[in-house]
Amino acid sequence: QVQLVESGGGLMQVGGSLRLSCAASGRTFSTYAMGWFRQAPGKEREFVAAISWAGASIYYGDSVKGRFIISRDNAKNTVYLQMNSLKPEDTAVYYCAAAETLRRVLTGGSDYWGQGTQVTVSS
Repeated sequence: QVQLVESGGGLMQVGGSLRLSCAASGRTFSTYAMGWFRQAPGKEREFVAAISWAGASIYYGDSVKGRFIISRDNAKNTVYLQMNSLKPEDTAVYYCAAAETLRRVLTGGSDYWGQGTQVTVSS
């Protein structure tokens, strides 16, 4: 069992930066692939980024490539999402996800999800 708790969301102006954190419980965190998704009001959930258990494989959604960076610290049971050059369209609730395989994260079939943290980008 893995429990995920996101933090770091908030209100930011266009062009600013935020770093989201996702703290995971459970001793098996280091064996799980992790990912970030987001959902804006009235829109479907969107894939943002994913990282394999050792960090060797990383993927980004097209809308965030070159602006967002996903990373993880297995010693701290935490995955991060550094968000730079924020745009109004980045406004959404951001969710952390975990799965035993990277494929399941990428396809939205994660086993575990956090409660989400709100990110609002104002112009």
